[in-house]
Amino acid sequence: MAFLRARDTISGQEGRAYATINGNIEEMFYIKTLEATVEKEKAEIKTLGRRGTQHKAIGWSGTGSMTIYYVTSRFRQMMYEYMRNGVDTYFDIKIINQDPASSIGTQEVVLKDVNLNSVVMASLDTESEALEEEVEFTFENIEISRSFNAPTLG
Repeated sequence: MAFLRARDTISGQEGRAYATINGNIEEMFYIKTLEATVEKEKAEIKTLGRRGTQHKAIGWSGTGSMTIYYVTSRFRQMMYEYMRNGVDTYFDIKIINQDPASSIGTQEVVLKDVNLNSVVMASLDTESEALEEEVEFTFENIEISRSFNAPTLG
């Protein structure tokens, strides 16, 4: 019986992320967690000769969130620019998963045309050892430039 070797799982700390904003590349060292999800949009279809409702994929929507340490003003500045001048910023985020202890290699995914939904504009918390903020976003496309290799089974 084959099994997944524990050493081939990917450590959540073994990764990097980069934002490309207005042509400038910024390492997102302040990310604590990031998750991006694609959800299919489906229509309910009823047909003759079948009592049940069928489903047909008709599109998709990309959403995500990241928890970041409260050490950058970049996103506040972007939201402020939108508030003052109506200029909205779309940017890309490249996420790299690469655990040198694993045999499955590297995965690189680029979230294209990321747009922020909400940003914490100011924060204080006397109970917090390190201030964090939750940033929600949408994205319009993705690019998978590198995929994991199949794991070596034990």
